[in-house]
Amino acid sequence: MFPGRSTVAQARLSVRKIREVLRLKSEARLSDRQIAAVLGSARSTVQECLRRARAAGLSWPLPELDEDELHERLYPRTPSALRYPTPDFEAIQRELATKGVTRMLLWQEYKAQHPQGCQYSAFCRDYDAWLGRQDAVMRFEHVPGDKAFVDYAGKTMAVVDRHSGEIQVAQVFVAALGASHYTYVEATLTQTVADWLAAHVRSLEYFGGVPRAIVPDNLKSGVRRPCRYEPDLNPSYQDFAEHYGVAILPARVRKPRDKAIVEVGVQGVERWIMAPLRQRTFFSLGDLNAALREQLERSWKWVSRGWSAGSWRRCGSAPSLASAI
Repeated sequence: MFPGRSTVAQARLSVRKIREVLRLKSEARLSDRQIAAVLGSARSTVQECLRRARAAGLSWPLPELDEDELHERLYPRTPSALRYPTPDFEAIQRELATKGVTRMLLWQEYKAQHPQGCQYSAFCRDYDAWLGRQDAVMRFEHVPGDKAFVDYAGKTMAVVDRHSGEIQVAQVFVAALGASHYTYVEATLTQTVADWLAAHVRSLEYFGGVPRAIVPDNLKSGVRRPCRYEPDLNPSYQDFAEHYGVAILPARVRKPRDKAIVEVGVQGVERWIMAPLRQRTFFSLGDLNAALREQLERSWKWVSRGWSAGSWRRCGSAPSLASAI
């Protein structure tokens, strides 16, 4: 019922992820927990990778090693040693929801399959620690310069061909800084990787710097496989991250708190920037972006006049929007 998972097997990462662990630790200066979130791996796995890198004398940037050499340096082949399988705590949690199933019963079944496994006290202690990590809800205290949150607005805008009258639907890219909610807006004709990355570059130019991390929603342009545990970044997005020395932390699936900042920013953009432009006709993407930028700057000037959170509430906006737009 509980397949054995050795601690050694748990600590092994692909060569691509090994490189990313070392880069994020050295360049982005992320914590072990943040790196684990980026890679969709356990924090203990990240810690083990870093420990092995130190023991092997490896640091970022890595020396010229091919994949086999790097893997052998971190995970050298040694004579078989005694391995103690880790209980499958996810399976244990599911089983405990069944009436009459106790921890003692599950431990006895675990020991029957793995006689060299841990004792009951350690079984309970480790399960409680695992459960605490699953139930913990992080308090998001955004540090200036730490994160930027990016997404496309749900609403679109139109660009009309002056000669043919053909209408092109423009997507609206939104980037918001975590601490200040300072927001950047740009219209693009598509949500392709090229437009997605170009909008990122221009948002960084607008902000005047690069945050430690960028948090995208699981848009296909940025995340190829939006898995809660192991998101797989688009290769071009990965190249962008390495070029700018920034970490990409995809919002976790079904974790709305991860992207609350940008959702507030999107809501504000739709209300205070896009809505006032709804009656205007734009004949080029450049004209549309000029109008968006003008409306964005006007909104920030309005905020700087000293509107209180209560005033923004009376206007039907969320309190945090007072610092956003």
